[in-house]
Amino acid sequence: MTINTTLSAQEQTIVQNAVNLQNAKNTAENGRTASSELGKDDFLKLLITQLQNQDPTSPMENTEFIAQMAQFSSLEQMTNMSTSFTQLANTLSASEASTTVGKRVEVQLEGATISGVVEAATRGQSPMVQINGNFYDLEKISKIYAN
Repeated sequence: MTINTTLSAQEQTIVQNAVNLQNAKNTAENGRTASSELGKDDFLKLLITQLQNQDPTSPMENTEFIAQMAQFSSLEQMTNMSTSFTQLANTLSASEASTTVGKRVEVQLEGATISGVVEAATRGQSPMVQINGNFYDLEKISKIYAN
């Protein structure tokens, strides 16, 4: 008995249309957007689909399954580390911004230099400092003077 695994052009079009329809449905219902990158959820779905559709006369070897689970675990840990590093970077930036409060600084803006005492600082991904009533990106500070 031979199983044909090749799709005809018409079958490929049908499959592609079904995928596009599902992606559109997911975007509309769940607020998800289609991505060309695979995440950990996609990896797990692929692994489950692979297990469900494996050839019963030649099932996946234990070593293959273990290797794929190890890859999944590594992917999950890297994702968690990336999230943690982003949070750490945001915290460090906010801390750096708060240490400038009350200090005289110079801010470089497209050829102009603004000097003044930092009145306040914001937190978040892009901390800002308030000088003379205006907010500027923390990254624009070129000098910080000791009091």
